[in-house]
Amino acid sequence: MSATSFLASSATLAAEWSFLLTACSQIRREEKAERLRLLAREPIRWELLFNLADRHGTRPLLYQALTDLEEAVPAAEMSALRQSYQTNLRKALFLSRELIRIVAQLSSLGIEVLPYKGLALAEAAYGDIALRQVGDIDLLIHAQDLSRIRDAVRELGYTPHLTFSAAEERAYLKSGYECAFDGAAGPNLLEVQWAIQPRFYAIDFDMDGVFGRAETITVAGRAMKTPSSEDMLLILSAHAAKHVWARLVWLCDIARIMSLPTLNWNWIESQATALGIVRIIGISMLLANRLLGAAIPPGAQVSLVDDPASVPLANEIQSHVASGAAFNVESFAYFRRMMRLREQPADRLRFLQRLAFTPGPGEWQSVRLPGPLFPLYRLVRLARLAARLVRA
Repeated sequence: MSATSFLASSATLAAEWSFLLTACSQIRREEKAERLRLLAREPIRWELLFNLADRHGTRPLLYQALTDLEEAVPAAEMSALRQSYQTNLRKALFLSRELIRIVAQLSSLGIEVLPYKGLALAEAAYGDIALRQVGDIDLLIHAQDLSRIRDAVRELGYTPHLTFSAAEERAYLKSGYECAFDGAAGPNLLEVQWAIQPRFYAIDFDMDGVFGRAETITVAGRAMKTPSSEDMLLILSAHAAKHVWARLVWLCDIARIMSLPTLNWNWIESQATALGIVRIIGISMLLANRLLGAAIPPGAQVSLVDDPASVPLANEIQSHVASGAAFNVESFAYFRRMMRLREQPADRLRFLQRLAFTPGPGEWQSVRLPGPLFPLYRLVRLARLAARLVRA
């Protein structure tokens, strides 16, 4: 779909949504400014637009786009947007300092980590840490290093958000994927992940391979490793699918990665096939193309987007993203959609099996079982799932 047609298709949406899509789009800067001037001739509810951008994590991109047409924006609203941009920049600088401290501490102990998403993604995909709305620090780690990392970051003022018994932690390292830490500046400021998603999603990334293919970037003047661009496209698409692509910023990230001229699409196709996420990659690219005008490279068009099931799913999800409606991630409808996103029957079956028989913190907190009965948490998991289905 061309940039012109994607903008025309968004004309049926609310004026603020069309404005935000244009501001975040992949079209040329001059063309973007001209189209935004045309859109600004219609009544724009600026506070609603800013709240919409905030909900979708795209305020910095909106501010960047509006700097080329400040004359079209009321002074008070432009001042408020500039202030939020500067607040985000200050937080990005603070988190950059913390990221450098944490990586240096872990490196001194011989612990390998990969910053990804957040600041690392802002630097790698946008070339500017101020252009992505910051939240926390995300690190990929090796599972066997979790206890050493917990001790190391405690010296820097970070404490685990949740605590587990020894049995729970052993199980969680197999079934879960992340551990969050609170810092002096707030809760969940640091997240370390030894997998991309919880095990029950049945997308089993080769984490050793991700570490082995890592590339060097610079964040706030400090060189550090991050997943390769090809791995990031797979990782970001799987993450967006897990959340039903509900925030526009995730598609902005994917669109930026898609535009890199050096991507090895043959390798991406082979990895997506092995992981069983060809449909997820295809939907991600279709949405980035439709909503943001991101070009789909010819190599990807043939191998990753020509799945007949991708188009109707993309249609459903596009409407959902535009509506801004919250999706209940514990509902039967959510789990059914997760199954529809998988193109291989074996992966759908693995998803169902793991969903039913993989207990986690929710089960451990709902019922306290003595150590010898720990395996019975699988039954607790089944009972809780059954209760949700009855409520649905």
